Amino acid sequence: MRHSRSASRFGTIKPVSGFRLCAVLIAGLAIAGCSGLESKLDDIMGNDAAAPPSASDTGSFEDTTPVGTLYNKGLDHMKVGEYKKAAKQFDEVERLHPYSTWATRSTLMVSYAHYQRNAYTDSINAAERFIQLHPGNKDVAYAYYLRGLSYYEQIGDTERDQSNTQKALESLEEVGRRFPDSRYARDAEAKAVLARDQLAGTEMRVGRYYLKRYAYVAAINRFKTVVKDYQTTSHTPEALLRLTEAYYALGIRSEAQTAAALLGHNFPNSQWYNDAYRLLRTGGLEPQVNNESWLAKTWRNATGSG
Repeated sequence: MRHSRSASRFGTIKPVSGFRLCAVLIAGLAIAGCSGLESKLDDIMGNDAAAPPSASDTGSFEDTTPVGTLYNKGLDHMKVGEYKKAAKQFDEVERLHPYSTWATRSTLMVSYAHYQRNAYTDSINAAERFIQLHPGNKDVAYAYYLRGLSYYEQIGDTERDQSNTQKALESLEEVGRRFPDSRYARDAEAKAVLARDQLAGTEMRVGRYYLKRYAYVAAINRFKTVVKDYQTTSHTPEALLRLTEAYYALGIRSEAQTAAALLGHNFPNSQWYNDAYRLLRTGGLEPQVNNESWLAKTWRNATGSG
């Protein structure tokens, strides 16, 4: 899936668009970057290295090709969008000068170059190599962020396998957890919101499938996952309605009443609640919370409310 680009640390990044929830979030929470690719490349090299190495910088003594020549050539490829050639050039820096400072920086540049050309597996591998080799590096937060973005770019629709969505969510949440004060945390959380919504949407799709085929227990398990694991997503109101429907169909009235009551308390103006209320009234029932219900307990644990 190809996406539009917005400013990033190295130049441009490609946020996912098209999810129906929070489509505006990406535009509002995009990471601010400096103007000009060179200044963004300087960012990774640190305040102590405002310019790339000189061509005379030879790195380790046993190498004949100067590290400066290799690294600068990689930068040249980056500046004109030749990301595959750039990745290969930075790989050479790592291979020929493995103990130089520029090899460390090149590992992250390799990840970014692969990300820019949509070679996400290669980008993830390079980012993970950087994380493993340099866990205390000042730029490790960006490596975590790049890994999350590379999984995020591979999110498909709810009809497809969601393993990349799950990995994207875990990676993006890790950015916020490990580096809450970093410049990437806010954007990572915005994208994590979309990933959660995507996963919840998949559960809803499967749950509806079972519900239409009167497989009520299987449907309940799917809607239960939405309420328990993705309660803050846009799918929660519908999940509560579908739980009301499924439990009502099974004759488990107290659970149906509890689902409808929580729906009415938290989303009183939604059409989902109107539908749940009408359904209960056909059987002479009213929305009412059973405090011993798994649903009531789950809701209290998650929100501190009944």
